[in-house]
Amino acid sequence: MRILQVLTYYRPWISGLTIYVERLARGLAKQGHQVTVLTSQYDPALPLAETKDGVVIVRVPVAARVSKGVVMPSFGFMARWLMAGHDVLHMHLPQFDAAGLAINARIKSKPSLFTYHCDVFLPAGLVNRVAQPVVWGMNDIAAKLADRIVAYTDDYAKHSQLLSRYLDKVTIIPPPVEIEPPTEADLIAFRQKFNLPASNLQPPTPVIGMAARLATEKGVEVLVDALEIVRKTHPTARVIFAGPYQNVLGEEAYAARLAPRFAALGDAWTFTGSLHGAELSAFFASCDVTVLPSLNSTESFGLVQVESMLCGTPSICSDLPGVRVSPQTTGMGKVVPIGNAPALAAAILDVIANRPRYVHPREWVQNFYSTEKTAREYEKLYQELITRHTPNHNA
Repeated sequence: MRILQVLTYYRPWISGLTIYVERLARGLAKQGHQVTVLTSQYDPALPLAETKDGVVIVRVPVAARVSKGVVMPSFGFMARWLMAGHDVLHMHLPQFDAAGLAINARIKSKPSLFTYHCDVFLPAGLVNRVAQPVVWGMNDIAAKLADRIVAYTDDYAKHSQLLSRYLDKVTIIPPPVEIEPPTEADLIAFRQKFNLPASNLQPPTPVIGMAARLATEKGVEVLVDALEIVRKTHPTARVIFAGPYQNVLGEEAYAARLAPRFAALGDAWTFTGSLHGAELSAFFASCDVTVLPSLNSTESFGLVQVESMLCGTPSICSDLPGVRVSPQTTGMGKVVPIGNAPALAAAILDVIANRPRYVHPREWVQNFYSTEKTAREYEKLYQELITRHTPNHNA
């Protein structure tokens, strides 16, 4: 099959959405499909076209930015041109251009679907007050015209402002999650680099991990408050924060507001920056527990939770639709009320004190989540849509 994947931001941009699409695209290419990703050239230093891991990446120049969105005058032309040479159009929302893409697919009788990664809530401001209903309107048009909609979980679909109105079109496909377990050498190197305990079995210094961007919706301040409570029981407890934390687009004011609190914590709060490969798996395996204290439905699942579990570390998350599913499914974690620092602290203390109760074998987690499983389910859905659009297929 020839599959066109379309999204606003793609790798090397780091988010759950971009990681999801990268894994899916690679997984499909590995199965022998022709996969093209159409995206923005959000950074002028990125090439307009390249092939990576068997996936063709086409980037469209950005003329202007509106909040976290981008304006790409040539995007529609490039999308129509690429659509003509592919069997199916797969969009990834939130994406402002999805309505136009879905309209063109309907006109050309091209099979189309989109994966709905999360609701989008723009930051406060006059421009965004106008843009927010426009974004919702574009999403609604795409939902009306697309053949199918994919959600990560039934839980999120039923609670989403958009998906709950189109449940008859929704197919549930679990997200692609993959991470190699670290070697002993990887663990030793990581722990030495960040001055961590030699072992996380009954540790003298509990290590709490968080893997995310430093962004408002991630609820980082809830973890700061929780850490202060945890340190009353474990005075040497530390947080290791893995992910972008400097110059995060649209989050400059948020970072500035939290900076004094990070400084006050000193060595109890460590930023590693973005981690990849062996360092990322060593990060997860070096933690006693990881947390995802997100605040709203811009977080729909939390791939990092499953990555943590695959490395043998339990995860604690906010009680958000979709986000709470993986700890509940695997039994490797806890769910706490949204924005509740004392509850998060209590859960962290419980997991630290009773860690074996929350740890299950890697193979158990892989029964529910893997890139191969996700790619196979998409493959079946693509074929179903292509067959449906084939003239006289019912004859």
